[in-house]
Amino acid sequence: MLVLWYGCTMVIEGKLDFGQLTSFVLIAIYTIGSLGGLMDLFSALMATVGVSRRIFAVLDHPSPPLEGGTTLVRVHGHIEFLSVGFAYPSRTDVAVLRGVSLDVQQGQALALCGASGSGKSSLLQLLERFYEPSSGEIRIDGVPLASLDPSWWRRQLALVAQEPVLFNGTVLDNLRYGNPEATKAAAVEAAATANARAFIEDFTEQFETVVGERGVKLSGGQKQRLAIARALLAGPRVLLLDEATSALDAESEAIVQEAINKLMDGRTSLVIAHRLSTIRHADCICVIERGAVVEQGTHDELLGMAGAYEKLCRRQMQSSPSRVPSSSASLDLDECARAE
Repeated sequence: MLVLWYGCTMVIEGKLDFGQLTSFVLIAIYTIGSLGGLMDLFSALMATVGVSRRIFAVLDHPSPPLEGGTTLVRVHGHIEFLSVGFAYPSRTDVAVLRGVSLDVQQGQALALCGASGSGKSSLLQLLERFYEPSSGEIRIDGVPLASLDPSWWRRQLALVAQEPVLFNGTVLDNLRYGNPEATKAAAVEAAATANARAFIEDFTEQFETVVGERGVKLSGGQKQRLAIARALLAGPRVLLLDEATSALDAESEAIVQEAINKLMDGRTSLVIAHRLSTIRHADCICVIERGAVVEQGTHDELLGMAGAYEKLCRRQMQSSPSRVPSSSASLDLDECARAE
């Protein structure tokens, strides 16, 4: 206003014509706006620098090649851990796994249980070749895992984790993530097998419904069923389940567990679970403590040992006081299942 007042005064006195005043005001407005934009640009630039440091740190992080190595004509799914020892590169002095030996036959379901931090998830990460064992060896159908093409091998795996990775796209896009060439008919069939088709078709846009970033528009059970359908669509030979039902209520867990059972049919599976009721029907259950396998066998066999597994069952039952069996000397299979 001061500039306009002084400029108009100069126009009245004949020192300045109106066109010159208008030009000056426009130039001033553009200059001030540009200076303000520079300040915004500086703030955005500083934010970008902070983000780019993290991005380049990931890009510069040394990692094994994603391609190169042998491939198998057919993966049968026989997995062997031979005296595997492991320590994370950032803490080489702390052994996470100590001489773990496991033999998972083709089509079998191996369950891993134990306290948090005992090394269960580390076994899956070694199998996915995110890390290499510090000692020992992992074999797939008798072939050392280290000699296999990492990119090819990971296409033979499917992971269903406690928190599924979903992207801000449609339901169909998320289902096709593991198999981009799959048809919509195949995706619909996989969703039906995973008990997901019913709730998807309840949406207004059905398979074209946008699920939101990380699937925020879906419930926990719905996200898990989408992840299972995606794994089915990818057609893996080896299935990895990492606490896939631990965050669900009883009703959702029953539905998701039914879908998981369909997914595991005919596939070699490694299952991590703290809820022992979800793994009691596994072909073999391994109890891991401090990075070592302390017990191994079926549910009934481990209960008969009255060891670490029996203590885990009893501890879960005691967490629900109304469900603790009257006899403290024995644990019934169904009672242990109902302890959840």
